[in-house]
Amino acid sequence: MKSCEKCGQANADDAQYCAQCGTGFSAEVPASSFVSDETRLWWDFIGPHKAILFSWTRGWSWDRPADRYLERFNKFRSGGVTRFALTWHWPAFLLDPFLWFLYRTMYLYALVYAVGPVVSAFLTGDFTIGIVWRIMAGASANYIYYWHIKEHVAEIEKKQVSAPAIIEEQIRDRGGVQPYVIWLGVALHLFLLGVIIEMIREGTSPTGPFQPGKPKPAVYRVMR
Repeated sequence: MKSCEKCGQANADDAQYCAQCGTGFSAEVPASSFVSDETRLWWDFIGPHKAILFSWTRGWSWDRPADRYLERFNKFRSGGVTRFALTWHWPAFLLDPFLWFLYRTMYLYALVYAVGPVVSAFLTGDFTIGIVWRIMAGASANYIYYWHIKEHVAEIEKKQVSAPAIIEEQIRDRGGVQPYVIWLGVALHLFLLGVIIEMIREGTSPTGPFQPGKPKPAVYRVMR
């Protein structure tokens, strides 16, 4: 048993969060279904960077996301078999999925979510289809990230490198995060905000700008 430093509640040795107050035991590598050496690789691959975390049971917190990810990853391992389980990833849904996958160094999926919504909107003429892509990202991001780490960790273990410095370098090259993506996201959202403001200022509608001397579209007349 281990005690919570915040409230003193006794918790199981493998607990990731206090059962009473929800405080995370982030200073420890979780004792999950993974063996200890592999857990360390997964932990290091996710990285030490803290992030804003949200849970319906624990609320908002500022902590290392490795605990939460490893907890969710256990849902994909049942009886030694990897299978999909429905989980939800708020950052991938609320933020641009393209930016989140890029931030987590999953470049192929970042490309898919950069091109997919644009092509879908072009083919259907419905720009709200981007919401569907966000829902897809929110429901699958944890599972995709699980497989991303699983494959890279397996490749590192296959090389049977024992030097910690070399392992650390390989993990740094393959995992972690790309901090520049945060600033890229800020720039893109500011640009998008500027475009929306300019469209409102010029009176642009989804069917195009209103031309002087021409009757306004029926939809506009009804709305007025």
